[in-house]
Amino acid sequence: MAEEAKNETVETKVEGAPAEAQAPTNIPPKTATTDSEQPKTPDLNVNDLNSVRSIIDIATTRGAFKANELEAVGKTYNKLTAFLDHVTKQQQEQQGEANG
Repeated sequence: MAEEAKNETVETKVEGAPAEAQAPTNIPPKTATTDSEQPKTPDLNVNDLNSVRSIIDIATTRGAFKANELEAVGKTYNKLTAFLDHVTKQQQEQQGEANG
């Protein structure tokens, strides 16, 4: 019976569309999830952002971007650098308070 549920098709009807344009759509069955099966939160940290900054720098040096793209790349690089500098400064201040 579970196999039958997997292979079920549902006809979708679009108002005003001719009958031959209405294609069946396969809809996967819903499955129950437990707390342990919840999707993990994406993990992005300062080291990842530093890597992205390095990738942009390397790609620019190697000519990976067209001239008309360089403004957007440069603005993004500058925003990323400013953010990383700010985070680094905050971390240093927190370490100074913890040591002091």
